[in-house]
Amino acid sequence: MAAPRSSLPAVPAPLEAGLGLRERKKIRTREAIRQATYRLVQEQGYDATTVEQIAEAAEVSPSTVFRYFPTKEDIILSDEYDPLLADAIRARPADEPPLVALRRAMTDVMRLLWEQVTEEVGVRLRLIRAVPQLRARMLEGMDTSTETLLPVLAERSGRPVDDFELRVVVGAVMGALMQALFDWVDRGGTDDLSETVDRALEVLERGLEL
Repeated sequence: MAAPRSSLPAVPAPLEAGLGLRERKKIRTREAIRQATYRLVQEQGYDATTVEQIAEAAEVSPSTVFRYFPTKEDIILSDEYDPLLADAIRARPADEPPLVALRRAMTDVMRLLWEQVTEEVGVRLRLIRAVPQLRARMLEGMDTSTETLLPVLAERSGRPVDDFELRVVVGAVMGALMQALFDWVDRGGTDDLSETVDRALEVLERGLEL
Protein backbone atom coordinates (compact mmCIF):
# COMPACT_ATOMS: atom_id res chain seq x y z
CA MET A 1 0.00 0.00 0.00
CA ALA A 2 1.32 3.43 -0.87
CA ALA A 3 2.37 5.72 1.95
CA PRO A 4 0.14 8.70 2.74
CA ARG A 5 0.76 11.91 0.88
CA SER A 6 3.41 14.14 2.42
CA SER A 7 2.58 17.52 3.89
CA LEU A 8 6.02 18.83 2.96
CA PRO A 9 5.90 21.94 0.76
CA ALA A 10 6.48 21.63 -2.97
CA VAL A 11 9.48 22.98 -4.83
CA PRO A 12 9.65 26.77 -4.38
CA ALA A 13 7.78 28.57 -7.16
CA PRO A 14 10.84 30.52 -8.42
CA LEU A 15 12.39 27.23 -9.54
CA GLU A 16 9.50 26.63 -11.94
CA ALA A 17 9.26 30.18 -13.27
CA GLY A 18 9.58 30.27 -17.05
CA LEU A 19 9.61 26.48 -17.46
CA GLY A 20 7.40 24.57 -19.86
CA LEU A 21 4.85 21.96 -18.78
CA ARG A 22 7.20 19.05 -19.43
CA GLU A 23 9.99 20.56 -17.33
CA ARG A 24 7.57 21.37 -14.49
CA LYS A 25 6.30 17.79 -14.50
CA LYS A 26 9.87 16.52 -14.26
CA ILE A 27 10.59 18.72 -11.25
CA ARG A 28 7.40 17.60 -9.53
CA THR A 29 8.13 13.93 -10.20
CA ARG A 30 11.60 14.35 -8.73
CA GLU A 31 10.10 16.07 -5.70
CA ALA A 32 7.51 13.31 -5.20
CA ILE A 33 10.31 10.72 -5.22
CA ARG A 34 12.33 12.76 -2.74
CA GLN A 35 9.46 13.21 -0.32
CA ALA A 36 8.58 9.52 -0.47
CA THR A 37 12.20 8.77 0.38
CA TYR A 38 12.19 11.15 3.34
CA ARG A 39 9.03 9.58 4.73
CA LEU A 40 10.28 6.01 4.43
CA VAL A 41 13.76 6.74 5.78
CA GLN A 42 12.29 8.49 8.81
CA GLU A 43 9.95 5.56 9.43
CA GLN A 44 12.34 2.62 8.91
CA GLY A 45 15.88 3.94 8.51
CA TYR A 46 18.08 4.66 5.52
CA ASP A 47 19.60 1.20 5.02
CA ALA A 48 16.24 -0.56 5.30
CA THR A 49 14.60 1.63 2.65
CA THR A 50 14.71 0.18 -0.87
CA VAL A 51 14.24 1.82 -4.24
CA GLU A 52 11.25 -0.46 -4.83
CA GLN A 53 9.59 0.86 -1.68
CA ILE A 54 10.34 4.43 -2.70
CA ALA A 55 8.83 3.86 -6.15
CA GLU A 56 5.63 2.41 -4.66
CA ALA A 57 5.28 5.30 -2.19
CA ALA A 58 5.85 7.87 -4.95
CA GLU A 59 3.47 6.02 -7.28
CA VAL A 60 6.07 5.58 -10.02
CA SER A 61 8.03 2.60 -11.33
CA PRO A 62 11.52 1.70 -10.07
CA SER A 63 12.84 2.46 -13.56
CA THR A 64 11.42 5.98 -13.26
CA VAL A 65 13.24 6.44 -9.95
CA PHE A 66 16.52 5.38 -11.56
CA ARG A 67 15.87 7.61 -14.57
CA TYR A 68 15.80 10.63 -12.29
CA PHE A 69 18.29 9.44 -9.64
CA PRO A 70 21.13 7.00 -10.47
CA THR A 71 21.50 5.94 -6.80
CA LYS A 72 19.50 6.09 -3.59
CA GLU A 73 21.97 8.64 -2.22
CA ASP A 74 21.25 10.93 -5.16
CA ILE A 75 17.57 11.10 -4.20
CA ILE A 76 18.45 12.90 -0.99
CA LEU A 77 21.47 14.85 -2.16
CA SER A 78 20.48 16.23 -5.55
CA ASP A 79 18.35 19.34 -5.94
CA GLU A 80 17.47 22.17 -8.31
CA TYR A 81 18.99 24.99 -6.26
CA ASP A 82 22.33 25.55 -8.03
CA PRO A 83 20.74 27.35 -11.02
CA LEU A 84 18.70 29.46 -8.59
CA LEU A 85 21.89 30.52 -6.80
CA ALA A 86 23.65 31.29 -10.09
CA ASP A 87 20.74 33.50 -11.16
CA ALA A 88 20.73 35.25 -7.77
CA ILE A 89 24.44 36.09 -8.13
CA ARG A 90 23.93 37.47 -11.63
CA ALA A 91 21.10 39.64 -10.32
CA ARG A 92 23.32 41.36 -7.74
CA PRO A 93 24.50 44.92 -8.50
CA ALA A 94 27.40 44.97 -10.95
CA ASP A 95 29.60 47.02 -8.61
CA GLU A 96 29.49 44.48 -5.76
CA PRO A 97 32.74 42.56 -5.21
CA PRO A 98 32.40 38.88 -6.15
CA LEU A 99 32.53 37.51 -2.62
CA VAL A 100 30.02 40.08 -1.37
CA ALA A 101 27.65 39.24 -4.22
CA LEU A 102 28.03 35.53 -3.54
CA ARG A 103 27.41 35.93 0.19
CA ARG A 104 24.28 38.01 -0.29
CA ALA A 105 22.93 35.79 -3.07
CA MET A 106 23.52 32.61 -1.09
CA THR A 107 21.91 34.12 2.00
CA ASP A 108 18.89 35.12 -0.08
CA VAL A 109 18.53 31.59 -1.48
CA MET A 110 18.89 30.04 1.97
CA ARG A 111 16.25 32.43 3.28
CA LEU A 112 13.91 31.31 0.50
CA LEU A 113 14.46 27.68 1.45
CA TRP A 114 13.98 28.47 5.12
CA GLU A 115 10.69 30.24 4.46
CA GLN A 116 9.23 27.78 1.96
CA VAL A 117 10.67 24.31 2.62
CA THR A 118 11.93 24.44 6.21
CA GLU A 119 10.79 20.93 7.15
CA GLU A 120 12.27 19.31 4.07
CA VAL A 121 15.60 21.10 4.47
CA GLY A 122 15.82 19.99 8.10
CA VAL A 123 15.05 16.35 7.29
CA ARG A 124 17.56 16.32 4.46
CA LEU A 125 20.40 17.85 6.48
CA ARG A 126 19.83 15.61 9.48
CA LEU A 127 19.99 12.57 7.20
CA ILE A 128 23.22 13.75 5.61
CA ARG A 129 24.73 14.37 9.03
CA ALA A 130 23.70 10.92 10.31
CA VAL A 131 24.44 8.66 7.32
CA PRO A 132 28.13 8.23 6.35
CA GLN A 133 27.29 7.26 2.75
CA LEU A 134 25.41 10.51 2.30
CA ARG A 135 28.21 12.63 3.75
CA ALA A 136 30.68 11.03 1.36
CA ARG A 137 28.45 11.62 -1.65
CA MET A 138 27.78 15.17 -0.50
CA LEU A 139 31.39 16.01 -1.25
CA GLU A 140 30.88 14.82 -4.82
CA GLY A 141 27.78 16.98 -5.08
CA MET A 142 29.76 19.99 -3.94
CA ASP A 143 32.04 19.49 -6.92
CA THR A 144 29.00 19.93 -9.15
CA SER A 145 27.98 23.08 -7.28
CA THR A 146 31.51 24.40 -7.62
CA GLU A 147 31.42 23.92 -11.38
CA THR A 148 28.12 25.83 -11.48
CA LEU A 149 29.48 28.76 -9.49
CA LEU A 150 32.85 29.09 -11.21
CA PRO A 151 31.64 30.59 -14.52
CA VAL A 152 29.28 32.97 -12.69
CA LEU A 153 32.04 34.33 -10.48
CA ALA A 154 34.46 34.35 -13.41
CA GLU A 155 32.08 36.70 -15.21
CA ARG A 156 31.88 39.01 -12.20
CA SER A 157 35.60 39.00 -11.39
CA GLY A 158 36.89 39.12 -14.97
CA ARG A 159 39.03 36.04 -14.35
CA PRO A 160 39.12 32.87 -16.46
CA VAL A 161 37.13 29.91 -15.20
CA ASP A 162 40.31 27.90 -14.60
CA ASP A 163 41.96 30.68 -12.56
CA PHE A 164 43.62 29.08 -9.52
CA GLU A 165 42.68 31.79 -7.03
CA LEU A 166 39.09 31.78 -8.23
CA ARG A 167 38.84 28.02 -7.68
CA VAL A 168 40.37 28.38 -4.21
CA VAL A 169 37.80 31.02 -3.26
CA VAL A 170 34.87 28.94 -4.52
CA GLY A 171 36.27 25.88 -2.75
CA ALA A 172 36.52 27.85 0.49
CA VAL A 173 32.93 29.02 0.10
CA MET A 174 31.70 25.46 -0.37
CA GLY A 175 33.67 24.33 2.68
CA ALA A 176 32.22 27.16 4.76
CA LEU A 177 28.73 26.26 3.57
CA MET A 178 29.17 22.62 4.57
CA GLN A 179 30.39 23.57 8.05
CA ALA A 180 27.51 26.01 8.46
CA LEU A 181 24.94 23.36 7.52
CA PHE A 182 26.41 20.77 9.89
CA ASP A 183 26.71 23.29 12.72
CA TRP A 184 23.05 24.18 12.22
CA VAL A 185 22.06 20.51 12.52
CA ASP A 186 24.29 19.93 15.56
CA ARG A 187 22.68 22.88 17.37
CA GLY A 188 19.23 21.40 16.92
CA GLY A 189 18.23 22.88 13.57
CA THR A 190 15.95 25.51 15.09
CA ASP A 191 17.83 28.71 14.22
CA ASP A 192 17.32 30.57 10.97
CA LEU A 193 19.46 28.61 8.51
CA SER A 194 20.11 31.67 6.35
CA GLU A 195 21.64 33.51 9.32
CA THR A 196 23.97 30.60 10.05
CA VAL A 197 25.15 30.51 6.43
CA ASP A 198 25.58 34.28 6.40
CA ARG A 199 27.80 34.12 9.51
CA ALA A 200 29.99 31.49 7.87
CA LEU A 201 30.44 33.53 4.69
CA GLU A 202 31.15 36.64 6.75
CA VAL A 203 34.26 34.87 8.07
CA LEU A 204 35.53 34.48 4.51
CA GLU A 205 34.57 37.99 3.49
CA ARG A 206 36.55 39.59 6.29
CA GLY A 207 39.67 37.63 5.33
CA LEU A 208 39.79 34.56 7.62
CA GLU A 209 40.93 36.62 10.60
CA LEU A 210 40.47 35.09 14.08
